[in-house]
Amino acid sequence: MRMLRLCAYFAPEKTASSHFYDDAYKAYAEARIDCVCITPEPCRGISDEVRREYKNKRTETLYDGYITVKRFPMIKEGRNPVQRAFRYLLCSIKTYRQAIKEKDIDVIFVGSTPPTMGAVAAKVAKRLSKKYGRKVPVIYNLQDIFPDSLVTAGLAKKDGLLWKIGRKLENYTYRNAEKIIVISEGFKRNIVEKGVEESKIEVISNWINTEETVPVSRQNNTIFDEFSLEREKFWVVYAGNFGEVQGADVVLDAAELLSDNADIRFAIFGGGSKFADARERAKDMKNVFIHDLLPLDRVSEVYSMGDVSLITCKKGAGKSAMPSKTWSIMACNTPIIASFDTDSDLADVINDAGAGACVEPSDPKALAYAIIAEKNKNKPYSGDLRNYVKNVASKDVCLSKYIKIFKSI
Repeated sequence: MRMLRLCAYFAPEKTASSHFYDDAYKAYAEARIDCVCITPEPCRGISDEVRREYKNKRTETLYDGYITVKRFPMIKEGRNPVQRAFRYLLCSIKTYRQAIKEKDIDVIFVGSTPPTMGAVAAKVAKRLSKKYGRKVPVIYNLQDIFPDSLVTAGLAKKDGLLWKIGRKLENYTYRNAEKIIVISEGFKRNIVEKGVEESKIEVISNWINTEETVPVSRQNNTIFDEFSLEREKFWVVYAGNFGEVQGADVVLDAAELLSDNADIRFAIFGGGSKFADARERAKDMKNVFIHDLLPLDRVSEVYSMGDVSLITCKKGAGKSAMPSKTWSIMACNTPIIASFDTDSDLADVINDAGAGACVEPSDPKALAYAIIAEKNKNKPYSGDLRNYVKNVASKDVCLSKYIKIFKSI
């Protein structure tokens, strides 16, 4: 089969989802799926030198010829929201113009970033179907529910103009997709309530490589030696961004409440728009170690160092999110305390797996009490969270489901 993949980013660009794409393209090749990727020239997370290198590299063949990347020229991505919106519009137009030139496409696969891509894929499918004289179906991979995510981030108001435009785009995409792959049951409930046929929807979690993310014993964990941290303390780990949606300030609030407990220490590995403020606040807190995010290849060390790991969100944000770090933490067999919406997918997973506790978001007292309760168990966690992840969110399990859908379509 021959698949057309419309994507906003492609290697060598660095995004939070880069490892998902690498795993996926390798799986497509192993399943002997010819995949043509239409994408802009790279700009995110790379140097100007690398960007110049790709200026003239319009076509690239990878994975024994099964993956063909076709890039089109595009202005560099900026931070200004208006500029980014304009770039998204340009990308949509250029993606459409290049995609309709393709021959012998059997299926179109597209993600939800940027939010216009689903509608672009639907338009391309209509054009190719007419051109070929047969239906070319669209498979839509919903990673971010738009415009709900804008409301959560405070960038739009429900029933406002931007929200209404987003809902029209969303409905058009859902209506024209043959299959919609969502990352959680909560996402499925959300779009079913919006009128999407349940038979269209498949739930496939985002995955992790359980061979790379593994438990590391405290004795062998080099983070303690590298940063001169005391192994005998009870360590609470938070790794992630400090931003509007994450609500991670609650971690420092809880640390302040627990500052008199000599046995509890917080390790924070952070980034994001508000991380500089968090670092400044933490510099005089004796029970807090704070550092920039460590590279992805150190995820096992980061989550294994904690007696417990934290996941946070702003109140209301958890209903449209399922943090992928959940699986990494559990693959290291570390329990979780979530300061997160208690009616969310994450809360359901924590309860189902016996992975820890979920308390109301933005409530530092509740978070502090949950941390003390975990410490008072006075014994290492003895559950098998790693096996749960292998059955639900391992790379092989999830990618085999994707391949099955592609081939059934």
